[in-house]
Amino acid sequence: MIAALLGCYPALLVTALWPAPLLFGAVAVASYAVECVAPHAARPLPDLLGKVHLGITLRFAVRETLALLLVARTAGADSPWFVALAAGVLALHAVRALHTGLAMRLRQTLSRMPVTTRNIDVSALRIPKMPPRRLRDARSVPFLYLDTLPVLGAVHGAVLATLGAGVALVAGLVAALALIPYVRRALPLTDRANVLRVIGEQVERYAPEIILYFSGATAAAYQARMWLPTLERLDRRAIVVLRERGMAAHLEGTSLPMVCIPSSADLMSFRALAGARLCLYVANVGRNVHMLRIPTLRSAFLNHGDSDKEASFNPFSRVYDEVWVAGPAGRDRYRKAKVGVRDENIHEVGRPQLEGISTEGPGLPYRTVLYAPTWEGWNDDLFHTSLITMGPRIVRALLDHRPPLRVIYKPHPLTGHRDKSATRAHRKIVAMIEAAELAKSKARHPSHGTGEEEQRIRHLIVDGPEPHLYDCFNECDLLISDISSVVADFLASEKPYAVTNVAGLPESAFHERYPSAEAGVLLGEDLSNLAEFLDGDDTLAGARVKLRSRLFGPEYPDALTRFNAAVERVFAGS
Repeated sequence: MIAALLGCYPALLVTALWPAPLLFGAVAVASYAVECVAPHAARPLPDLLGKVHLGITLRFAVRETLALLLVARTAGADSPWFVALAAGVLALHAVRALHTGLAMRLRQTLSRMPVTTRNIDVSALRIPKMPPRRLRDARSVPFLYLDTLPVLGAVHGAVLATLGAGVALVAGLVAALALIPYVRRALPLTDRANVLRVIGEQVERYAPEIILYFSGATAAAYQARMWLPTLERLDRRAIVVLRERGMAAHLEGTSLPMVCIPSSADLMSFRALAGARLCLYVANVGRNVHMLRIPTLRSAFLNHGDSDKEASFNPFSRVYDEVWVAGPAGRDRYRKAKVGVRDENIHEVGRPQLEGISTEGPGLPYRTVLYAPTWEGWNDDLFHTSLITMGPRIVRALLDHRPPLRVIYKPHPLTGHRDKSATRAHRKIVAMIEAAELAKSKARHPSHGTGEEEQRIRHLIVDGPEPHLYDCFNECDLLISDISSVVADFLASEKPYAVTNVAGLPESAFHERYPSAEAGVLLGEDLSNLAEFLDGDDTLAGARVKLRSRLFGPEYPDALTRFNAAVERVFAGS
């Protein structure tokens, strides 16, 4: 792609010097086409060329210069049309600079708002509607393409090229000036005190009682997202407090009010939250301290998953007033870890999210296996993922299994965040599944090596938030995963599961350290137990039912009732 992109310019130079206007036009059209395709064909390409000082602006400027050279060769450098064309091309870049300045001003105004919201009435701020996306793009890339008029006009002579530059200049100027009303309407949003006051009044009117606090990378948005349906069903009014701009866009589909307050000073002085009594935390991050400093709020750590991972008994948890776990197993983890969390501060509240998980399989004529590995963790001590060392071999074994199986592959959202070898393994698995699908699409009858039943099977790669993990649970008959909350949550389905033993621990030591694996098949690095898991008898059904109660607590009362009771206990002051 780089060769095609840059190779056009020597050809443009030769055809301009020749001069060969028609050939110049053909090469110019090809160069524009490659420019349009390049960002989509190879995402790192624009950044790479920019780093070596061959960015998009320079490439367009060179093309324009070569068009001027063509006109100089055909009409003469002393032609008044050549002078007018040169001035027009230069003016185009001035117009682009004007647009970029306005777009940046608009973006900075909106990005510097001390508080942004969702599901809260802020009409009093009169926030302007955003202009069309191409018009508000601060890089002003669409403006560059206006030069197609003078560049391609140069093929037909200096007059048409100059007229093209004039039309492009007028069009660019109109588009740039169209941003001015948007910028003017956004100016009141720079009044920090007024924005805080207006939004504060609306939050006070809502009178939140519970806060769900979240800070983190957008890839970790699932940590908060999983709790939103539960909070919507509580008897108390809840609000979501975020710290990173743009995070609300990753928490769509909820009716809960949201406020994003990036500044710690603004957060601690945002008195509209003073009426809340309880703050729930779903992740241990440094910015939690800004909310923990508010003395009137009782803090409770929910975590974003209930598993045997070290994150489920992190010593940081002792900074919270309470730690809420799903069931007795969660309490036992803290007891054994001895990280300073007092037993009386641990409360078993169930796992309300699991109510929609079915104990029945999809009921298809073939079995479905869900492979859902965890990510590589923040350091090697938390390295539980099978993706790098076992993942491709697991998926290959599933794809080659007879009778055929359906494979659902759902990697962790943070896959590759720390170790790029996880990204490479992920891509290898995706390629394997896509190749299997392609082979089936080419096979029209059994003589091509694919039976009729296998052709009906459609494997699925879930590389995003949809379908939800729990929907994948309902679509599968078996699970293969790593030590993570995926295993614990899957126990709600009571279906067979296998857990990878990445560290190669003895079976007894593994089960002692990771109790959630006790009712599953243990897969070593050699995958020797995989065939037994896929084809053997299910002898662990009773163990799964027993372990489910240990992980999630009693079936009655239901988890939502217990969770709601924990909330009410805080409000009762007990």
